[in-house]
Amino acid sequence: MSDKIIGRNPVAEAIKSGREIDKIMVKKGEIEGSLRPIIKKARDMGIPVIEADRNKLDQLSEGGNHQGVIALVAAHDYASIDDIFENAENKGHSPFIIILDKITDPHNFGSIIRTANCAGADGIIIPKRGSVGLNEVVAKTSAGAIEYVPVCKVTNIAQTIDSLKDRGVWVAGAEAGGDTMYKTDLKGSMALVIGSEGEGISRLVKEKCDFLVEIPMFGDVNSLNASVAAAVLMYEIVRQRNN
Repeated sequence: MSDKIIGRNPVAEAIKSGREIDKIMVKKGEIEGSLRPIIKKARDMGIPVIEADRNKLDQLSEGGNHQGVIALVAAHDYASIDDIFENAENKGHSPFIIILDKITDPHNFGSIIRTANCAGADGIIIPKRGSVGLNEVVAKTSAGAIEYVPVCKVTNIAQTIDSLKDRGVWVAGAEAGGDTMYKTDLKGSMALVIGSEGEGISRLVKEKCDFLVEIPMFGDVNSLNASVAAAVLMYEIVRQRNN
């Protein structure tokens, strides 16, 4: 599936049809003509609109006539929260969910999807804004796991955590200074929050977590790549769930 829709009419029709769009890129400068209703409709529907210079749009369109607008669409359909719970029910176990708080590197995201599938996680939740979506790089890095792991995109991670708690899910945030993962009870219905590559978990999301958990460090470097940290913590959850 293509991850780009190029030109004003195609983008307008994609928005009108309800196509899942990660973001819309428009040329910098004065917005004129048929671009105005496109941008208004996109914003009304909560689709991020980002300004870019013409060279960037020319590069993305690979020589196509972009007319000052390109929509970036998902390489795979997104799921819902209910899909994730249904996945757990079909497997016959308590929900095991991964929440990504603004992961922006597609290679990290793809690797996390791959590990989530291997670890038996039931789905991944990402925010609509400030996060990489299901693009072709993510799909390739996931090594096919994108076909098996439901990914749900939500407007507000903090509010989503509240709704997960209402459904009996405990929420653990990966954070230095938290309780050591080996000494923390990670059994039962569990959501694991992984923060962004540079900033970690945002303040409000951290406050919503039931508890924070850390990976013990014994070397000279005191942090792990986000996808590696996610993998280590996922498999500690797997170990505890299977003991």
